[in-house]
Amino acid sequence: MDLTKARKTPLFDVFEKYGGKVVDYAGWALPVEFEGLIPEHEAVRKAAGLFDVSHMGEVTVKGPEAFKFVQKLVTNDVSKLKDNQILYAMMCYEDGGTVDDLLVYKYADDYYFIVINAGNVDKDLEWIKKQSQGYNLEMVNLSDQTAELALQGSAAQTILQKLTDKNLEELAFFYCARDVEIAGVNCLISRTGYTGEDGFEIYVDPDKAVHIWEKLFEVGEADGLKPVGLGCRDTLRFEAALPLYGNELSPDVSPLEAGLGYFVKLDTDFIGRDALARQKEQGLRRKIVGFEMKDRGIPRHGYKVYAGENEIGHVTTGYFSPTLKKSIGLALIDADYASMGGTILIGIRKKKAAAEIISKRFYSKKYKK
Repeated sequence: MDLTKARKTPLFDVFEKYGGKVVDYAGWALPVEFEGLIPEHEAVRKAAGLFDVSHMGEVTVKGPEAFKFVQKLVTNDVSKLKDNQILYAMMCYEDGGTVDDLLVYKYADDYYFIVINAGNVDKDLEWIKKQSQGYNLEMVNLSDQTAELALQGSAAQTILQKLTDKNLEELAFFYCARDVEIAGVNCLISRTGYTGEDGFEIYVDPDKAVHIWEKLFEVGEADGLKPVGLGCRDTLRFEAALPLYGNELSPDVSPLEAGLGYFVKLDTDFIGRDALARQKEQGLRRKIVGFEMKDRGIPRHGYKVYAGENEIGHVTTGYFSPTLKKSIGLALIDADYASMGGTILIGIRKKKAAAEIISKRFYSKKYKK
């Protein structure tokens, strides 16, 4: 595989040392796995795993009209945020389709830090810049000046606490702390993640990323810490029913169709609000459902879904679940067929395999309350 043209994170040179199998992901050279998907997945579920997610995008919005703009930009209600609190939301097009899902960190009423998906950085920045015209604010792209590590799992706090004087017990879920010293390095940390487990995301200057990575392994291996790749990042987020842009969300799939209505506050005025309000009023024509295979076979992204001979949708994500030890999936299907307990058919190779519609809550999240 020719990775010479792929972008490299500040941690690229340590992947080989830890046995990383590197692939091209969204134009980045990143490890898909180290020891293997299953042991890495289990490490995060039972102890802790460390991901390099430096490919994610970061942008700040600062100025007198920063709040007014961010409130208009995203589907969730930014006015409810306290300083250093974090919000999950989507950006939508005028027609209700999804530009991206993202995290909004509130530093102050006039200062926000936004984290966007790697594959969408250029598109998102262009969108944000275009929408910000006429607002009194400054937008700065910090993506190239920021490395990001995700330390995830029940042992994450124990491990990170060994490297900082900051009392991590006081950092609540979906809150951040700035200017935290980790192993002697100034970092931004947040109690967030993409695995369904407790954990932290650590933002640091790129030239300090390897130091933080190595220090975490120095103090964490005794607690079961393992390096983990993008492969298990996907299985972990999927078991926790967390959406992936390009799978459960896209320009053609609205947040409501994706089952993310909780993060869409129609009593605020955001781009795409009117289209989503109409969609809700008229009733959704499509829905994301969870399903469990009853016949043999593993569902994969893009496989067609049928009711009898009628094609009614497609699989957005599907795996043999490492935690539940069964084949499960998410599918976007016609709402008429989305009843809990109903039977659908998944087109796997040349046959149609039966599956039962079940709750998308495949795995109970273990977030710190």
